Amino acid sequence: MSAYLNALGVICALGRGQAEVSRRLFAGDCSGMRAESGWVPERVLPVGGVQGELASIPPELGQQSSRNNQLLLEAALQIEEEIRQAIHTYGASRVGVVLGTSTSGIDEASRGIAEYLRDNRFPGTYDYQQQELSAPANFLADWLQLSGPAYVISTACTSSARALMSARRLLDLDLCDAVICGGVDSLCKLTLNGFSALEAVSDTRCNPFSRNRDGINIGEAAVLFLMSRQPAPIALLGSGASCDAHHISAPEPSGKGALQAMRKALACAKLAPEQIGYLNLHGTATQHNDAMESLAVASLFPDGVSCSSTKPMSGHTLGAAGALEAAFCWLSLRHGQVPPHVWDGEADPGLPALQWARAGEPLKNTRLMSNSFAFGGNNVSLIIGEAP
Repeated sequence: MSAYLNALGVICALGRGQAEVSRRLFAGDCSGMRAESGWVPERVLPVGGVQGELASIPPELGQQSSRNNQLLLEAALQIEEEIRQAIHTYGASRVGVVLGTSTSGIDEASRGIAEYLRDNRFPGTYDYQQQELSAPANFLADWLQLSGPAYVISTACTSSARALMSARRLLDLDLCDAVICGGVDSLCKLTLNGFSALEAVSDTRCNPFSRNRDGINIGEAAVLFLMSRQPAPIALLGSGASCDAHHISAPEPSGKGALQAMRKALACAKLAPEQIGYLNLHGTATQHNDAMESLAVASLFPDGVSCSSTKPMSGHTLGAAGALEAAFCWLSLRHGQVPPHVWDGEADPGLPALQWARAGEPLKNTRLMSNSFAFGGNNVSLIIGEAP
């Protein structure tokens, strides 16, 4: 049975809401990436932050106040009408929440611990609930007064792609009639310093698949889909996951784990590679990720497939990345065009040549694939398409 993606709320460096994000996405607009100091000592780094004030956490949920939950609330408010209708139709116990995150409220926790170390007391605004990985799902379920399954998946950069897979499983098992699913991650010093320590962060805008690529840019985002059996124009047609467990942080160099996930997604959707009209690459702009992904894509699509990495526009949003890039595919289907590949145009001679999407390029067909790869050799591919 199909898992329909009935509604989409999205906020990221490209903007707030479908209209603004779409306009800038298809134009290849990277203006949301801003060079900022203060994240990593003695470095000025491009980050994909959300600008301006965010929605306030309701006073009765004040103990759950965090930037992560504020971003999540912004996305939820965009589709609140559809969510409330689903709750009214199915009941609070039949609507689930499955989200992906890697940061939760760790930034607030870090500041709280810093104050504790300095003053021997936590600030009045600190609450341990903020930093628990379950916090986003708990917050959304509390705000909406839901009693169905509510949980978070945290598998680094595949977290929210896995959340969509898990949401579909809840529908298949008849545990839910609708699931609010997606992901959220906010900018914080912990992740920026962690990736900096791995020598994986670029001082300039990331340059995926270029011979000059030298690392990632970090971003923040919140993305929510309402998934149900209620027919809609767009559905999750298939998904595939693998875990090659090659290394704690480096991908398996041949791309075999990535290839396995893509093949599983195609088999789940009952599609052949040539039936895919566009591929959103994981495309982090690190040496190892881009090399292995190029090998995997060239192996699976020997005749080529229009593809791009959207991370120069949004930043790498970590736990939110899988859902965000699935949202970009959802928007591509709505608008009939693909996000362009933004880079310096200098191909790496050591990598197989891929077929780069250009600004204004129309969508060739209505089945799109999105890749997400993570630490520990954790790989997920999703296929989003026009509902059958």
